[in-house]
Amino acid sequence: MAKRKRLSPAQNSYLSGAPESKSALAGPLPTPSPSPAPIAQVAGAASTEAALQEVTQVLQQARARGLMVEEIALDQIDETHLVRDRITQDEDDMEALVSSIRSRGQQTPIEVVPLTDRLDGKSWGLISGWRRLSALRRLYTETFEPEFASVKALVIHPESAQAAYVAMVEENEIRVNLSHYERARIAVRALREGVFETQKKALQGLFANAPRAKRSKIGSFVTLVEALDSVLYFPTAISEKLGLALVRQIGEDPSFVSRLKTRLQQSARSLPADELALLNASLDGEQASLTDSVGTTPPARSQPDVLAPRLQPVAGAETASGERVFMQVSASLRLGFMPDAQRIELSGAAVDARLLEDLKLWLKQR
Repeated sequence: MAKRKRLSPAQNSYLSGAPESKSALAGPLPTPSPSPAPIAQVAGAASTEAALQEVTQVLQQARARGLMVEEIALDQIDETHLVRDRITQDEDDMEALVSSIRSRGQQTPIEVVPLTDRLDGKSWGLISGWRRLSALRRLYTETFEPEFASVKALVIHPESAQAAYVAMVEENEIRVNLSHYERARIAVRALREGVFETQKKALQGLFANAPRAKRSKIGSFVTLVEALDSVLYFPTAISEKLGLALVRQIGEDPSFVSRLKTRLQQSARSLPADELALLNASLDGEQASLTDSVGTTPPARSQPDVLAPRLQPVAGAETASGERVFMQVSASLRLGFMPDAQRIELSGAAVDARLLEDLKLWLKQR
C-alpha cells in the first residue's frame, strides 16, 4: 500500500490581506456618487433663496392689495373704527346669517385696516362686514367653539379716510339696500368728523356711482337727518315719499321741526308703524291748519306707509341716546368722544408727556 502524504493545516494569513467581495450573484459593488462641486452647491442655495424671496414678495403684494384672506381674533377688531352707515338690522335676516355660518362657516371675508397705538389694544379697524362680524360674535358667545373665535378678513390699506368710508358704503350698497335715511346720515356724520370738507363733497364722494337723481334725494334726506335724528326711533322705516314730504314741509315752515320734535318726544312709539302714523298725522295736521287759514283744500294724502320689521339697534352704531364720535385729528392723533359715558379719549403717536402738560395747562385756563 502506498504511503499517504501528510497535509499541512490551512493558514489563516493567506486570506487576511485579500479584499472583501460579494458573490458574483450579488452583482458588482455600487459606485459611490461623486460629491457636488462647491460651485454647484452655491448655485443651488442661491436659487432656493431667490425662489423664497419671490414667494415672500408675492405674498406681501397680495396682502397689501387686500387679496389675502387672514384669520383675526374677534376681540382684536374695533367695529366702531368708522361711523356705521347701517342704523338697524333685521333680526330675521341676522338669524338666517347666524344659521348659515353655523352650518357652512364664514363664506365671505370682511374688510379691515391695521390700527396702531390704540389704548384698548385693538389691532384692526372694521371697514365692511359688520353683520358677519356680529354673527360670529353671537355664535362664539353661545358656543365658545374655537371655529367661531376668529373671522376671515381681507386687510386693505385705503389711501385716506374718505376712501375707507367709500369702501364701507359701496360694500353695503352691493349687499344690502340701505334706506335713504341711512345714506344721508352717513354723509352727515362723515362731514362732522372732518372726512369731507362740505356736505356736497360728502354726497359726491360717498355716492359717486349713484345716479344724480338718487344722490339729490339723499341730499334732501340730509335735512331730515339734521332736524330729527335725535328724536326718531325708527328712521329707516321712513319711505322716500314720506321723507321728501317732511323735507318740503320743513322748507316751507322751519318752525314745523320744533313742533314735530315735541310731539315725537311726548309720544310712545314701540313699533315703526306707530312712528310712521305720527309723522303722517303731523303732516296732515299742518295741511289742515293751512286749509283753515287759506280756505283751500290740500290734495288728498295717501295712507301712511306701514313697515313693521323686527328691528334692533346696531351695536356700535352712533345713535342719539348713545352717540360715539371718533375723529382722526391728525395722522398721529385720534380723538374719541362718548357723551353718555362722559368720556374723551386721545390715542396715537402724538400722545406723549408734552401733550399731557399742554392739556393740563389748557384745562386750568379753560
